[in-house]
Amino acid sequence: MNQYDTLPIWQLSDLYPAPDSPEITSDMTRAETDARAFNARYESRIGECSAPDLAQALVAYTGIEEILGRLGSYAYLRHAADGSSMETSRFLQDTMEKATDISTHLVFFSLEINRIPDDRMNALLADPVLARHKPWLEEVRTFRKHQLSDDMEKRLHERQIVGGAAWSRLFDETMADLRFTLEGKDVALSELLNAMTSPERDIRKAAAEELGRVLTGNVRLFALITNTLAKDKEIDDRWRGFAHPAASRHLANQVEDGVVDALVSAVKDAYPRLSHRYYALKAKWMGVDRLDDWDRNAPLPESEERTIPWEDCKTIVLSAYHDFSPRMADIAGQFFSKGWIDAAPRPGKQSGAFAHPTVPSVHPYILTNYHGKTRDVMTVAHEVGHGIHQTLSAPQGILLASAPLTFAEVASVFGEMLTFRKLLSMETDPLRRKHLIAGKVEDMLNTVVRQIAFHEFECRLHNQRKQGELLPDDIATIWMDVQKESLGPALAFHDHYRHFWAYIPHFIHSPFYVYAYAFADCMVNALYATHESGMPDFAEKYIHLLEAGGSKRHRELLAPFGLDASDPAFWNRGLAMIEGFITELEGMA
Repeated sequence: MNQYDTLPIWQLSDLYPAPDSPEITSDMTRAETDARAFNARYESRIGECSAPDLAQALVAYTGIEEILGRLGSYAYLRHAADGSSMETSRFLQDTMEKATDISTHLVFFSLEINRIPDDRMNALLADPVLARHKPWLEEVRTFRKHQLSDDMEKRLHERQIVGGAAWSRLFDETMADLRFTLEGKDVALSELLNAMTSPERDIRKAAAEELGRVLTGNVRLFALITNTLAKDKEIDDRWRGFAHPAASRHLANQVEDGVVDALVSAVKDAYPRLSHRYYALKAKWMGVDRLDDWDRNAPLPESEERTIPWEDCKTIVLSAYHDFSPRMADIAGQFFSKGWIDAAPRPGKQSGAFAHPTVPSVHPYILTNYHGKTRDVMTVAHEVGHGIHQTLSAPQGILLASAPLTFAEVASVFGEMLTFRKLLSMETDPLRRKHLIAGKVEDMLNTVVRQIAFHEFECRLHNQRKQGELLPDDIATIWMDVQKESLGPALAFHDHYRHFWAYIPHFIHSPFYVYAYAFADCMVNALYATHESGMPDFAEKYIHLLEAGGSKRHRELLAPFGLDASDPAFWNRGLAMIEGFITELEGMA
């Protein structure tokens, strides 16, 4: 029996029984009928609506979005589980095309909301009947000055499925089809990445070189995808009047440019105190002057990487959440007991991990590739944190349930911290405690330093793309520059590493997503320090933060904890926890 055969595989029947089920046809028909009726009733009339009329329109609009979200979630999750299947790919594309055709009838709604004069909108929002929808309406209106003509917006909407979405699908299916050879066996990307953390140096080196070989063999295609999407974004940003490539992401994340700039500046200033310092220490532990790139995530000497069975992972994660909040543990338990997790690595399955919120009327699903390592346990805790957050915020409804990325990652990183603290409390052996802390430092460096380096890579790539198409070597040069700057002189990077940018999906699916991880990690460190200081009712306040979903901005969410992300000192407070762990490790050395 394969070691992965006993791992859970999700059951998507809570969304639909099967891809050919009559429920799918019925929902698609209903969505189209309702969208046409909505268009006929409200187009060109939104500016004249009273507050009760607008509230009624929002209820109807939400109902259509719920159906389309359910259909899209089902198609996407099937594709994520088996991207190499032509049938699932066709089903995803067909679903996207039909949903796009239907939602074209709804495009006018937000455009007309944004044409309502401020004084009239303020009067409408003062009516209690719109109180529930006020945060969404205000968020929509933040994009007013970037709005194009109605015809242009409709055209862009309809062409997306053969534009950016098609290039993203090409990336996903290319990645799903890639095969690698390791120790004489054909393996998928997930297994190869897992081998890069092997205790055997020869295996790590072979895995890194094999990843580089296969990516280099496909780099022309990956460069084309990257160039095309970057140019597409540049055109869209120019037409909409965004000041810089990350501006639209900041607006969607409900975070000001200055706050992100302060975060990026604080992390870059801390490179020498964090990553440079830690990897120099790790090189010393491993008895070398410099770490080869394949040793960056290597287990420490004398570490005993024990395989953690899935049931033990479940126990650890649920116990960690229960110690903090029994309510959160009860929510987490459902993911393990009700078939909401797909944990088994297999060919064609998307690498990495995610939690998909689907729609508020169902429940989230979690995808991970579980290999039984401590890092895998932390990944499960991370995604379960997302799932808890998505469950708690679901009552906000489909328009406000999703938190901006900066806060969406808070719940997941906080779950990692809880699980790390649980593992540390269970460990009495000094050497294993050292390895646990070192592993946590490496995870935090990957979450903070590496993600800000990714952000810097994207900034440079998108800015240089404005001057013309970038050759694979041009992209590789940007990649290698930011890697050396961020990780420091204790790392030796080899030629196979030049195209490692090519397999990172965030650059393709969600440009400038990555800084959200660093944002969240620093925020979690500050929150956890507040928790440890003994703040009364911290768990209850934290749950209220998660329940808010996307209905509040960062100042409102952090105020109960006495924290302010616009204060530059805030970020240094978060980074100080990482620095403290490194100091503790130096003392152990």
